[in-house]
This record gives sequence, structure tokens and C-alpha cells, in this order.
Amino acid sequence: MDDLKPVTHLLVVDMTSKKGMKLLREGIRYLISGSKIARVGVLFNANKDATLPSLVFMKAFELTASSYSHKKGVLQFLDQLCSFYEQEYILASGDTKGYQKIIDKVIQLADANGLPSNAYESSLSGFSAENLRSYLNKVAQFLFRTIGVESGINAVVTNGRVIQLLEGSTFLSHDLHLLESLEFKQRIKHIAEIIEEIKWDDVDPDVLTSKFISDVVMAISSSSSTRDRSSESARFEILSAEYSAVIMQNEHASIHIDAVIDPLSSSGQKLSALLRILSKYVQPSMRLVLNPVSSLADLPLKNYYRYVVPTTDDFSGTDHTVNGPAAFFSNMPLSKTLTMNLDVPEPWLVQPLVAIHDLDNILLENLAETRTLQAVFELEALVLTGHCSEKDHEPPRGLQLILGTRNTPHLVDTLVMANLGYWQMKVFPGLWYLQLAPGRSNELYVMREDGEGGQDSTLSKRITIDDLRGKLVHMEVKKRKGMEREKLLLPVDDDDSHSTTKKGSQNGWNSNILKWASGFIGGKDQSKKEANSSLEPRSGGRYGKTINIFSVASGHLYERFLKIMILSVLKNTHRPVKFWFIKNYLSPQFKDVIPHMAHEYGFEYELITYKWPTWLHKQKEKQRIIWAYKILFLDVIFPLALEKVIFVDADQIVRTDMGELYDMDLKGRPLAYTPFCDNNKDMDGYRFWKQGFWKDHLRGRPYHISALYVVDLVKFRETAAGDQLRVFYETLSKDPNSLSNLDQDLPNYAQHMVPIFSLPQEWLWCESWCGNATKSKAKTIDLCNNPMTKEPKLQGAKRIVTEWPDLDLEARRFTAKILGENIEEPQEQIAPPHQIESTNEDSSEDNESKAEL
Repeated sequence: MDDLKPVTHLLVVDMTSKKGMKLLREGIRYLISGSKIARVGVLFNANKDATLPSLVFMKAFELTASSYSHKKGVLQFLDQLCSFYEQEYILASGDTKGYQKIIDKVIQLADANGLPSNAYESSLSGFSAENLRSYLNKVAQFLFRTIGVESGINAVVTNGRVIQLLEGSTFLSHDLHLLESLEFKQRIKHIAEIIEEIKWDDVDPDVLTSKFISDVVMAISSSSSTRDRSSESARFEILSAEYSAVIMQNEHASIHIDAVIDPLSSSGQKLSALLRILSKYVQPSMRLVLNPVSSLADLPLKNYYRYVVPTTDDFSGTDHTVNGPAAFFSNMPLSKTLTMNLDVPEPWLVQPLVAIHDLDNILLENLAETRTLQAVFELEALVLTGHCSEKDHEPPRGLQLILGTRNTPHLVDTLVMANLGYWQMKVFPGLWYLQLAPGRSNELYVMREDGEGGQDSTLSKRITIDDLRGKLVHMEVKKRKGMEREKLLLPVDDDDSHSTTKKGSQNGWNSNILKWASGFIGGKDQSKKEANSSLEPRSGGRYGKTINIFSVASGHLYERFLKIMILSVLKNTHRPVKFWFIKNYLSPQFKDVIPHMAHEYGFEYELITYKWPTWLHKQKEKQRIIWAYKILFLDVIFPLALEKVIFVDADQIVRTDMGELYDMDLKGRPLAYTPFCDNNKDMDGYRFWKQGFWKDHLRGRPYHISALYVVDLVKFRETAAGDQLRVFYETLSKDPNSLSNLDQDLPNYAQHMVPIFSLPQEWLWCESWCGNATKSKAKTIDLCNNPMTKEPKLQGAKRIVTEWPDLDLEARRFTAKILGENIEEPQEQIAPPHQIESTNEDSSEDNESKAEL
């Protein structure tokens, strides 16, 4: 059924409290933002001594929800009514005995929103306060007996799952979206699928509506969530396992294990590995019941998995040698392209330390006679995560935090997200101190420690990292005295205000942190040289303010492209350049070469990383994870002192001075992209954004390409653009058919909330969409995929970009010199194109290009 709503949020609301009205308004905002699979109901849970205006408000709300929920202006009406009621009777001390004022307001708002005011006037004028108080009493008794919620408590009940809002906690519309996603994925989806397959032969077709099915799903899922479960054991003896069980008997075992496993699931992979270890070292008796899915459209497992734990076998029996835990894969397919990844505990940041071969494109038949590949990984750091809250308020999104030691208080920084008040930083074992960053964060807020803390004191929170399990930190902040009405994120209404903030306004959101942390961006002495930065030469004879360029690459082929992109930037740009690379996916070879390349060519670089938050829906394919890193964490992956950055795709060639783009006025927009070209008419059939869903959604706005874009990080953080993009992503990513080009679709979809400045067309040219007529004006050339020819990128690069072979040869020569390798360069320079394409080197590289970003 098209209008089926399997997820039901019941908001238990005390309409006589500020917190209750906050929850109710967040529920309305949740409905306004839209949900395809959820609906919202309200149970008023006020004390029996509720005032007359409160009872009128409840009656008006109930009448609206029961009779006019299908009307167009109903949500706006309810939001306006809640706002009036909250201002007049909750925040202010309005007349609690008379109620004509609120009745008049209901009638006025009904008229304004296209609802029948006569019906409201008739219903509210003759309402019985005694009957409503009796109703509230019955609701209170029902809630207490059924789910244990006392009178006057606010709560959210999602298909039987009860979340009580205790003192100091808040629940936002974003949280309702996250709860919807989590509950649907883990519980409700499976129940809804079963119920939809039921044939309701004995039910009147007129009764069989989407509301009826939604109610059935809610009833069954609620029943399953509230039924008592024994924490002692599960009754596996009732399972029929005559043909599907593997029994391992051990008469002397003191432990017996029953396990039910779906052998074709990712969790089954992990569980079977753990059971194998237990079987070897504990030697229990064991019964494994195989419980696969009855029908499959596709093979759910697409990987080989080994679970590695330290064992006694790691230690030599003859000497003091420690071999360490290792994973071995044998009898692997030789002709399939494989990728090696590690599945590590959430707090770990692990990087490959030694790997001769490309771990993203493993072809075992090309590994010489031994056909053996080895890789060594290193635990580089731990992730410190936390949640920041403010009593009776939503999390203080945009609050800036710094972490360091006693002697160096600022080593790492980040900001608080709106999503659950989440934040994270990279740490090592030791003693750390968490503080609010200087500037607006420290001016408005003070940290509370154990519920205490002076109004004007600046507290630091001591954090001890003494094991490898990481740490989850809960911190609470409060506004300083006199700052209660000040906003952390200042609204910016005009295009000039952003430049004013940059020029040194002491009240600017980011001003003090930019000054204080400037040394962390451009070197130890940069803060001292800032005033004269345009006069003093940098390395390589470069002058002026540093241009920051961000990119990501995975696999040797794209690292080859990345070096060529770096050279093309440096040969055309006269100012100092600093490159920022996402470290997660770089090979050990690239990390070995890049310091020498930076020294030789006179540029700075920094490797950055960010751990995917556990609460955010994670992509499974590596390519889509990399796409996500390009857009989802822009506000937190860079140091807070960084003001602007340009993303340049690894397979892009720059033909102009990037200083022109870096200095371009973005008209107050946080992002700047180039729209897709439309002058290559041969590609008209592939321009999906000019038809169907995208045409309706964009409504005349351009669809932009994500190979090159500018991020004004100050504006991006001021406007909480990162939080908004993550909310859109969490909603859209639940549908496997949406966000097919994640890094491109997401900002284009969200541009009505996160506005995009459209760059002039010449800033990005690609043959597929633009054609040759405008190539001469191109300032950058992108080797974007051609959906019509599907030409490999190496082949296309040599044909499309005249300078590409020379840049490639220069980069490969330099890499070979650093790594002590030899290259066959003369043939590549003089051979005609058809011979180049047939060389052994390029044929192997074209195999790599199957993993193109």
C-alpha cells in the first residue's frame, strides 16, 4: 500500500511544561520535514490540575488531529497554535482562569490556515473541563500500567519502544528521524514485510486500508518489544534441527554452547570465527543450528573474512620470539580483483604500514610465482568520542572544543554536531585536558563538571586514556550569566557580513580560534608572520596567502593521478600551496613519497582522518565510503583555524592559477560548484537531472558536478551546513536506490537548505559533457567517466590532455627515484597512441581502472 506507515511515534506530552511543549513542537517539525514510512500520534499526560487554557489547547489539538489531519494547512496551524500557547501560558504568566483568549486565537488561526473556524467555535465554546480532566486521569493510569510512565512525564514511544525524557535531556526532530531509521531497520521492517504478504480473506475490503495495516504493524511490533524476555537463557531446545544442526560432542566439557547462525550473513561470519576459537581453546560441547534466509535474490556475502585474536600460538615454543596475531587466506581466486580491508574496534584508527602491492586492486595471478601477498597494519591512534549537552536545550551545535596537555592545551580541535551533540578527536594513551575553545564558545559557555562549576570560571575536563578501548565522554555546558539569550551561531543575512567577520571582528564566531590556532595550519611561526605574509617569500619562491587544496585517492592508479594533479597545480599557481589528503585510503608507498615530493617542489601537506560515527548510516562499498568522506564531514575533518579549502579530484588537470578561484567571492554561500555542461548534444539522453525526479526537485536550479568545489569553512560552520547535509544523508541513504552518485547528489539535493554558488563554466571542463568547442577556455580538465564509450581513464588522459604524458612521466620519474625503481620511459614518449595502449604496463593499469572513483 502506497500510504503505509509502519513506524508510529507516540509523543507522550505534558502540555503544562516547557519541556513538553518543546517535544510537541519538535514532533510537528518532524512531520513538516516529511517521512515516507512514519506517522506521529500525541497522548497528553498532564497533571489532573491542568488549567483551563491548557484544556482548551488540548481539545483544539485533539479536534484538529482527529478531523482535519488531511487538510493542507494543518501542520502550520498546529505549529502556530503551539507557539501562541507556549508564549502566553508556559513562558509567561497568562490568565489561567479565563480561556476566551485562546479560543479566539484558535478561531483566528483556523481561518488563516483554511480550517473550518465554525467547527472550532462550536466545539470549544461548550467543552466540559471535568470530562477532559477525567480523560487525562484515564490516560495517566493507562500509561503507568502499560509502559510505566508517570503523570507529568514526557516520553517518546516508537512501536512499543519507550524513551522517557528525564531531567536535562532533550529530543529533537533530528532524533525522531534517527529513531525512525534505527527502529525500522532493526525491528519494524521485517514485521511489515510479513504482514504485507498476509491474505486478508475474511476482512472487509473497505476496512483494509493503509491505516489498518499500519495499526497492525504497530500492535505486533509493540507487543514484541514489551514482552518479557529472560536474561538467563534462550530456549534453543524447541528448535527443530534434525537436518540443519552441526553437533560437536564433548562428554567432559563444562560448557555447552547453542548457536543459531545465518551462514550467509556478515554477523554469521564473525560469530563462526569466534566459535572456532572457543572450540579450539575452551573445548565445549556445541550445537550449531544453521538458519539461512529461505530465498535470496543475490549472494549476500561478497568477502572473505578472518577473525584475528591473540592466542598462545603467537609465542614461540623454543625462544622469546613473539610472532603476533595474523590472518591467513588460502585457495583464493587468482583472476578476481580483490580489496583488503580491516574490521577493527570502533575506537581504533588503523593504517597500512607495509604493503608492496596495491591493496585496493589485488590480482593474485600478477603476484609472480609465489602468488603470496603480505601487508602489515599499524594501530596509529585512538578515537576519543563524546556527547555534549545543555540542560533544557538542544545540543549546542557549533560549540568549539580543544584538546591538549597541560603545557600545550591546543593539540586537536573539533566542534559539536547537532546530531546527539556528538564530537570526536584523535588521541594517544596519556593524560588529556578538554576545554572550550577561545572565542565565542568560551565567551558564551562554561563547562560543568559533576553538575557544578562557577558562572564565570572556565573549567577543563581531565581525560585519561589508559587502555585501547577508547573513551566515550559525556560533557555538559551552560550559558554564562548574562549570555542566556545570545546565540552561538550568528545569523548572516547579507553577503558583506562574512567578509566583515574575516577582517577581525572580535565577536565573530570563529575569530579568536582562527588567531589562536593559526600556527597549527601553516607552521610554527605562521602566526607571527601573518601580518607580512604577502611580502615574505615562501618555499619555492612563492608569495602570498596559502591556498589550501583537498583531495582523496585510493589505489595506486588514483595515487598516480593525484601526483599529476599536484604537479599541474604547482606549475600554474604562484602562491604557496598546502594539500590536505584523507589518510584512511592512502597506500604506504604514497605516504613514503609525498614528504620528498613536498620538499622537492616546495609545497606543504597534511594527512587528515575522521572515524565514521556509529550513529550515522554507513556505506558498505569502499567507493561510496570515499564519496561520503568528500562531503559529510567537511566541518569537522579540518582544523578549526582553516578558513577555506578547494576540493580537486585526483584525476583532474589544472591549467590556471588556483589563487583566482581561492579568492573568488562566493556571495555568502558555503559551497561553490560548477554546473554540468550542456553543449555536448550527444549526451542529452544521459542528462538525468533534466527529467523526472531531479527536474521536479531542482525547479530550475542547476545540477553541479563534484569534481571541483570550494568550501568556505567559516560560513559552512556558521550555518551548520554539515549538520544539515548529514540529516539529508541519513534520510536518503535508507533507500538503496537514492544517492547513486553520493558526493554529487547530496549537495545538489540539499541546495535549497545549503545554498551553492555556481562557478563560471570554464572552471571545469570534461569531454563527456562539454564537447571540444569550449576546451580552449578550460581552467581545469576532469577525466570524468563517459557513460557512452566507457573509455578507461589512462587511455582518455593521454588523448584528451596534451600535457598529461609529460606530467605523468615527471611524476613517475620522481617516484621511481625515491622508491629505487626503474621505469621504461622512452617508449611512452615516442610511441603512437595505439602502441601505448597495448603495452603491458597500461594493460595492467587498465585492470586497476575498474576500481575508479
